[in-house]
Amino acid sequence: QVQLVESGGGLVQPGGSLRLSCAASGSIFAINTMGWYRQAPGKERELLAALSSGGKPNYADSVKGRFTISRDNAKNTVYLQMNSLKREDTAVYYCNALVRRNPVVRSEGYWGQGTQVTVSS
Repeated sequence: QVQLVESGGGLVQPGGSLRLSCAASGSIFAINTMGWYRQAPGKERELLAALSSGGKPNYADSVKGRFTISRDNAKNTVYLQMNSLKREDTAVYYCNALVRRNPVVRSEGYWGQGTQVTVSS
């Protein structure tokens, strides 16, 4: 019923920038929290940034000061602006959203399919 689709990944040189987007669609009554995670090969999935509706963003120490999360509630879309990218930022980036599909059900978490970000010279 709910689908999240990420876009904007690709290959970038160290020091470069990318902007990721994640659009939610389907049966949506409200979206509480939207966030970004990443997972590199052999590593745990890491929470990078999260933003609740009308709230203040939270960031992992590894990206604080370089990445910025924002959302457009009218479009059910969350963004991740990534600046000063480092080789260690290379990973698959995933969008997550806590979605309430209608007024009589509890909110549930949904994941996007992921988008690859590769930082290399």
